[in-house]
Amino acid sequence: MAEFLDMPGFLIRRAHQTATALFADYMAQANLPLTPFQFAALSAIAAHPGLDQASVATMADCDRATMGGVLDRLAERGLILRQTSPKDRRAKVLDLTPEGAALLEQATPIAAKVQHQLTAGLHTDERQQLAVLLEKIVQQRPA
Repeated sequence: MAEFLDMPGFLIRRAHQTATALFADYMAQANLPLTPFQFAALSAIAAHPGLDQASVATMADCDRATMGGVLDRLAERGLILRQTSPKDRRAKVLDLTPEGAALLEQATPIAAKVQHQLTAGLHTDERQQLAVLLEKIVQQRPA
């Protein structure tokens, strides 16, 4: 009857809901106004200063329109700078502002706590196995 409750897609959706809720709770407790997509964008830009908007969207596995809105909000808050690319005048490149770097520095250990809490019921080898299996699922998705 309730066979869907054991389906991997359903369980992945529920795990995603749990991860998103934990992230929101932990960030709220720390008084950090940051969403998972914003965290991903800031992290990508920090790792690759001067990255273009399309590459940030690709790294965060987010469509360009959604990521454009995320980046708009980060820019409005003074957390990132958008500049015209010196290589391609049609493209915008991104850098963190000092405020963006400070927020990311505060948020990174909290995001790590979220990951630990999310997998608290798993042994170390199970955590690694889960990551490997989820990566396999992600990699088989058609482009």
